[in-house]
Amino acid sequence: MYLCYIDESGTPEVPGTTSHYVLAALSVPINKWKICEEEINRLKSKYELWDAEIHTGWLIRNYTEQNKIIDFEALPYIQRRAEVEKYRRAELIKLQKSPQTSKQLKQVKKNYKQTQHYTHLTFAERKAFVFEVAQTIGRWGFARLFAECIDKIFFDPVRAPKVVDEQAFEQVVSRFEQYLSSSDGGSSSYGILIHDNNQTVAEKHTSLMKEFHKRGTFWTSINNIIETPLFVDSSLTSMIQLADVCGYAIRRYLENGEVELFDEIFKRADRRGSTVVGVRHFSNPSCNCKICSAHKYSPNSKK
Repeated sequence: MYLCYIDESGTPEVPGTTSHYVLAALSVPINKWKICEEEINRLKSKYELWDAEIHTGWLIRNYTEQNKIIDFEALPYIQRRAEVEKYRRAELIKLQKSPQTSKQLKQVKKNYKQTQHYTHLTFAERKAFVFEVAQTIGRWGFARLFAECIDKIFFDPVRAPKVVDEQAFEQVVSRFEQYLSSSDGGSSSYGILIHDNNQTVAEKHTSLMKEFHKRGTFWTSINNIIETPLFVDSSLTSMIQLADVCGYAIRRYLENGEVELFDEIFKRADRRGSTVVGVRHFSNPSCNCKICSAHKYSPNSKK
C-alpha cells in the first residue's frame, strides 16, 4: 500500500501570475509513513518550528523587519520573535491610521500571518531548514516523485482537451497507477491519493477520479488506486507539506534556474532504468532542462 501526497505550485489560470503550473506528488509505502513523519518532525524541532507548517514560498523570502533590528542574528530565538512582533505591531498601527493604505494593510496582515511561525529564524536559517528537508526527501530511496510541469506559454487552451490543472491531475494519476502496477511497485500494490484541502480542487478532483475509475485516463485504466482522493488540512500533516516543497523546488528551477532544492528532490523522480518517467515538463520540444533531458529515451531504460 502506498500513500501519495499531492500539492500544487503556481497558478493554473492562463496566463495567471506564474509561467508554470506544477502538480507534484510524493509517494511513500504505508509502512514508512511513520518514519518519514518522525524524521521531518525532528528537523522541525531542530529549528524550533514544531507545529509550524512548511510553506516553502513563505519561508524562503526576505522579512524586511529583520534587517532593521540591530544585531538580529546575535539575539536568542525568543528575543528575535519579540522584536519582530514589536516592529510588526507598530507597522500595522501606522497603516491603520491612513485610509489610503487599506489595500496595503490587507496584504501586510496576510504576510505577517503566513510568516508568524518563522520570525525567529534568519533568512539563511530558513533556507538551510528547507534545504535539509529537501535533502531528507532525496535520501528516501523508498519514495517516488511524480509531477506534471506545464509551461503555460506552450499550452493552448483552445486545442487542449482539459484545462491546465485537470490535465496535470490526469497525468499524475496515470503515472502513479503505472508505478503501482509495475514490477517496481508490484502488481498487487495499491495506493491512495492525499491532497491538500481546497474546496474547489476537492470537488473537481473527486469528480475526475470517479470518471477515471469508470473509463480510465487517456493512458491507462485505474485498477490500483483506491477510492477518490482524501483531502486534508496541510497544516496538520507534514507529508502534504513535503509535496509543497517538491512543487516549489520544481517550479523555481523551471522559472528561475534554481537548482539547490531541485537537485535533491529530483533524485526521487520515478524512473525506468535511467529514464525519468514520473516527472514531465510540458514545454517547447527543444527544451533541454534537466527534466526534459532525463525524460528522453535512454538505451539503458526499461521499456
